[in-house]
Amino acid sequence: MIYPLIRDLLFCFPPEDVHYFSMNMLKAGCKIRPVKSLLKQNFCFAGTELQKTVFGLPFSNPVGLGAGFDKNASYLNELEALGFGFIEIGTVTPKAQPGNVKPRLFRLPADKALINRMGFNNDGAETIKIRLTKWRQSRLLTPNSKLIIGGNIGKNKITPNEDAWKDYRICFNELFDCVDYFVVNVSSPNTPGLRELQEKESLKKILSELQNQNQSKAKPKPLLLKIAPDLTKEQLADIVALSFEVALSGLVATNTTISREGLVSEKSKVKSQNIGAGGLSGLPVKKMATDIVSYLSKQTEGKIPIIASGGIFTGADATEKLSAGASLVQVWTGFIYEGPAIVKNICRHLSLQQKL
Repeated sequence: MIYPLIRDLLFCFPPEDVHYFSMNMLKAGCKIRPVKSLLKQNFCFAGTELQKTVFGLPFSNPVGLGAGFDKNASYLNELEALGFGFIEIGTVTPKAQPGNVKPRLFRLPADKALINRMGFNNDGAETIKIRLTKWRQSRLLTPNSKLIIGGNIGKNKITPNEDAWKDYRICFNELFDCVDYFVVNVSSPNTPGLRELQEKESLKKILSELQNQNQSKAKPKPLLLKIAPDLTKEQLADIVALSFEVALSGLVATNTTISREGLVSEKSKVKSQNIGAGGLSGLPVKKMATDIVSYLSKQTEGKIPIIASGGIFTGADATEKLSAGASLVQVWTGFIYEGPAIVKNICRHLSLQQKL
């Protein structure tokens, strides 16, 4: 009950500043053992009935945090204390890059939505590898932890599309020993020309190269593809065919949308120079994402697991995605609006549904 008051206060300040302030406060609190224990007690779902194995990995629960929230793998311990079954870090690029000019993250409270044009700001693959390696070494002291880490990878802004496959290969090899699965991100609207890589031939080159690298390893990692919600049925059909051709382990549906249809926020605000272009996430994407999950599930006959993302705020939203054919769900914007109890609330709902 107290979170809406805290959220209203935080919403008085710039979103990106609030993000780092809140997470750094959480990080400081988790350094105090009793505080971390209290957080786990209040926000982690204690039951084991939601455990499941997807693309060969054991998930303690099916609720994860989407890429873009912890871009640099800086808050894994803290996010685990909030009950997430898996965290997707990134998007990671070979070289560090600052991203787009600020401001680049905007709230639309009337729509329970966000618009971002972050532009793959991150510390670069080498630095993030070091951070993940240290984190994994620290896990040796807590062997009972089952947090799954996904690595969302992309290309640097300055890399031309014809060389994009090289960037994805660099990130894949750099992070291979540090993450449990990979997600190829060619669907962000915030890197110029990136979505052109969703076209079949461009995508085939990237995915084939990564699978060649993957199969050369002693233990290959699950390789997934994240897609945009703005694709045509023809493009989706191409992706389904390609998924089988290159033996993808899964799909992530969906990324943010460039559409602004159906928003209740004032058009003048949405079209203002400050907000302008960027990917829209949150409640307005809910139906679009669910429809794509359903389509993909039917077209693949359920043979390729799907991680659903887009408009998940409640247990009912998660159930809708799972009923449409998803195996796992990810939250991001819902986490901002619903607060730290979102995972536990969703898991409780899923648990009750399972018992009915």
